[in-house]
Amino acid sequence: MSIDWKRRVRLFVQRFWQPVSACMTCMPGSWGNLLSVVHWTVALRTGLVTGTLAVLLSFVPAVKRIYALRFGNALMVGLLTALGDVLSHRSGYRVPWLEHALTGVMAGLFALAASYLLEDRARRVRAAWARVFR
Repeated sequence: MSIDWKRRVRLFVQRFWQPVSACMTCMPGSWGNLLSVVHWTVALRTGLVTGTLAVLLSFVPAVKRIYALRFGNALMVGLLTALGDVLSHRSGYRVPWLEHALTGVMAGLFALAASYLLEDRARRVRAAWARVFR
């Protein structure tokens, strides 16, 4: 497999777990329905749509440059997650767009946190672990 496709597979996996986590957090009754199959199905569908959109956009040169920037990447993840959430299910909140917007914001925050914590083979996490267990 070429380097470019390996990067796209990694991109898909990243853009899959961030929206799934955000969707599980923002869906009405999230913590009460944590083991619900229906709840997980909706969250996985949102992640699948978002991951697919992110990989398709990775073929556009301007978007590839945005993905390389920390805050640009978080913004793209948030926007794509909100769009993926709109495409995968109706909102469970009274305000129709609020759940999708919150899910996008959460996914963007997850992407931003992951960019700080997991960069350079999780150097910050390993350093904190070493300080705690010295």
